[in-house]
Amino acid sequence: MSTGLVILIAVALAALVLVAVALRRRRLPDDHVDSFRRQIDALSPQARRPTIGKMKPPEEPAADDDGADAP
Repeated sequence: MSTGLVILIAVALAALVLVAVALRRRRLPDDHVDSFRRQIDALSPQARRPTIGKMKPPEEPAADDDGADAP
């Protein structure tokens, strides 16, 4: 009887731990104002700069430039 009771308590504790972990991982609903601000911030030039740099090829020197530095 005592072995069964120990197993029952262990299972109950494991279930409580799983529920606690599941509740902690669940995100609370975002505030609509904060969500809107994050979307606007994502549209800012600073946020777009890394993406634009990946898409745009590096600029090549002009054809009339001989590579020498001008004084």
